[in-house]
Amino acid sequence: MAKIHKSILIHAPVDKVFHYLTDPRNMPEFWPAMVEIRNVTPNPNGGTNFSWVYKMAGMHFEGESQTTEIVPNSLIVTHSPKGIESTFRWEFESVKNGTQINLETEYKIHIPLLGKLAEAVILKQNEHEAETTLKNLKDRMEIEMPMPA
Repeated sequence: MAKIHKSILIHAPVDKVFHYLTDPRNMPEFWPAMVEIRNVTPNPNGGTNFSWVYKMAGMHFEGESQTTEIVPNSLIVTHSPKGIESTFRWEFESVKNGTQINLETEYKIHIPLLGKLAEAVILKQNEHEAETTLKNLKDRMEIEMPMPA
């Protein structure tokens, strides 16, 4: 499995950032490659189940995700067994100037026909996508309610 780890400081309260990320319908607002979220339903653990359409390397992938773990203002873990098999672990920490987010992603790329060179390009694109997603989330959260430095 490929792995990505990224962190960012968002100048907004942890409860605001956490609440925003618990609703997967918000994903297309800050995640450039997330084309569509649909069929959002509550999950018994307090999270959600949902379907998605994601664009990677010019191709559209459809999948389903479910929240496998949720701890208010601290942790959201989602797993996608269909589409692009992946696990996203969002860790939240309340800090002096806002919210520290640590994002860990593990995913499988099933593109055997494209070969190792194409796989390396996709891995690099996904690293960039994770950075852009976090920067967009930061911008979205800070525009609405900036916190003093």
